[in-house]
Amino acid sequence: MDIILREDVVNLGTRGQVVKVAAGYARNFLLPRRLAVAATDSNKKIVEQERQAHLRKEAVQKTEAEDLAKLLSSVTLSIARKAGENGQLFGSVTAGDIADALEAQKFNIDRRKIHLAEAIRALGDYKVELRLHREVSTEVNVSVVAEA
Repeated sequence: MDIILREDVVNLGTRGQVVKVAAGYARNFLLPRRLAVAATDSNKKIVEQERQAHLRKEAVQKTEAEDLAKLLSSVTLSIARKAGENGQLFGSVTAGDIADALEAQKFNIDRRKIHLAEAIRALGDYKVELRLHREVSTEVNVSVVAEA
């Protein structure tokens, strides 16, 4: 069965692409979840219009993310935590803590866009990646200091 994808589907295709799938997969999974529509001429025109609108919206979001990345590249965050004698933290600094510190500096960044390989558990300076858009990422300097 030929269908037109309305959203990106992992291991199948991208938005607006015409793909051939098993009839049961389309009928039981893709069509009820509105991830795809049947490949008719009228649906092709509708999906093409949706794709153009999505591309325009995506371009605007990308330029906003690039502007925000320029501002964030010069930001240094200082987070104070209780620490032991050897610099080990009592607890850790997580993406949520970094999001709160960014919000204190008037940057509203979702914690899911902050990518830490693992939580920060020691004092020091770290570079933390922020993925603001699928194609735009930047790094923020985070300085973890001992609480007085």
